[in-house]
Amino acid sequence: MNLFNQERLLFNPISPDSDAIPLIFAFPNDYNVGITSLGYQIIWAKFATRSDVNVSRLFTDIQENLPQNPELLGFSFSWELDYVNILNILESLDIPFASKERNNKHPLVFGGGPVLTANPEPFADFFDVILLGDGENLINDFIKSYQTVRYENRLTKLKQLGTVSGVYVPSLYQVSYESIDGNIKSITSMDNEIPSTVEKQTYRGNILSASTVVTEKAAWENIYMVEVVRSCPEMCRFCLASYLTLPFRNASLEASLIPAIEKGLKVTNRIGLLGASVTQHPQFNHLLDYLYQPKYEDVRVSIASVRTNTLTAKLAKILSDRQTKSVTIAVESGSEKIRKIINKKLENQEIIEAAINAKSGGLKNLKLYGMVGIPEENEEDIEQTILMLESIKKAAPGLRLTFGCSTFVPKSHTPFQWLGVNKLAQKRLKYLEKILAKNRIEFRPESYNWSVIQALISRGDRRLSKLLQLTRYYGDSLGSYKRAFKELKGQLPPLDYYVHHDWKTDQCLPWSHLQGPLPETTLRKHLEAAMSITH
Repeated sequence: MNLFNQERLLFNPISPDSDAIPLIFAFPNDYNVGITSLGYQIIWAKFATRSDVNVSRLFTDIQENLPQNPELLGFSFSWELDYVNILNILESLDIPFASKERNNKHPLVFGGGPVLTANPEPFADFFDVILLGDGENLINDFIKSYQTVRYENRLTKLKQLGTVSGVYVPSLYQVSYESIDGNIKSITSMDNEIPSTVEKQTYRGNILSASTVVTEKAAWENIYMVEVVRSCPEMCRFCLASYLTLPFRNASLEASLIPAIEKGLKVTNRIGLLGASVTQHPQFNHLLDYLYQPKYEDVRVSIASVRTNTLTAKLAKILSDRQTKSVTIAVESGSEKIRKIINKKLENQEIIEAAINAKSGGLKNLKLYGMVGIPEENEEDIEQTILMLESIKKAAPGLRLTFGCSTFVPKSHTPFQWLGVNKLAQKRLKYLEKILAKNRIEFRPESYNWSVIQALISRGDRRLSKLLQLTRYYGDSLGSYKRAFKELKGQLPPLDYYVHHDWKTDQCLPWSHLQGPLPETTLRKHLEAAMSITH
């Protein structure tokens, strides 16, 4: 049976006009992954409810009937390594990889989503147009602007789109380097009418997103997703989810959350509450009480993440009664010094209380997220993390503890964007693995090699496009990237430059022309505040 036939839609698609823009909207992964992306669902529904757009969906394993001559080809880009599938899709549609090699016969290739909003530069050569930020109003602005130049040549279209707020046209910006394998000297717009810096679009309404389709073929089967909050008020200094998406916004309980949940419960009994800091919604307790009504006792509720000091026994009981067995909290480190450096406002006692509450409320499993390689971290800080985990285990016997741990990766638009990955992180992950195994605490480390690739992409510039094309043939292991760097030696800086080097705070960054929510001067102050803690 066709996967598309099993979808339950929560919106009414509109029949396109006879002269509607033929548009392909792609997700560069399998259907079950793509259809689970709330961002993809929302943007697809926006296109499908416009009479001036005729949208067809494309995944790596299934597609709708595609137009013969699409004018626009869009990608929703959520996971860095999916760039390989973007290149595969371009090839299958007979579209050159490089924007500069396309002509008037080719569709304009546009992209959006978290990867491109954070740092589009490693992928800049592959896209004609990049949409930065929230899509709520941006999609309408983009299509409206495109309509005005629809029948013009390619350059005219790009110049017009480049004047729209939140729309970035990489080919209209010139990057110059101090040397071919050195720092960036400057990034300038090549046309007076094109802004010298592009600011991402920020949606400031209080009606947030909810699923537009529910299907048992999604990776989270039959789930109806409701966005409770956007961004995070905590501002941990490494955190892209907080810094890049500011300001913190919450959905109105009456106008957004309750109507959305009621709509979703007509087609499924599984609700996912999404957001970087869901429990910090000012009316979160009212939302819980609403979901705890007897009429919803067969509803399954899952929560993306819980701030540690909001994990009360009441919350644990409600989640447990609504068929949730485990909950996730981010603690980052057991060291008070490290938590101060990253601005994690949390005490060890609060973490222990969260575990006790989880157990007394009936939850079976507590997942903790931690990190190694955080700036200024030493061996003693790792020992503090082990002691913290041991004390949690002692305080809540019988509660299954899982400790997931990643390596610190510098992210654009955060105070730690200038810092490199600590090479000792790999050794520290191995040490944790050994000690925690003895203590019977389940340890789930994220691959250190994957962190290196992530750092490369998160701090990369346009010189990486050749490298990314090469690694497509070599595979996605760290060895493949090293091989590609070797092959391109002298044409771009070495791997260490992007991944491990600390950069000067006054140098031109790959994304210096893309304005984040906070100015660079503020990010520098936040970095100085972090570094002053141990000095």
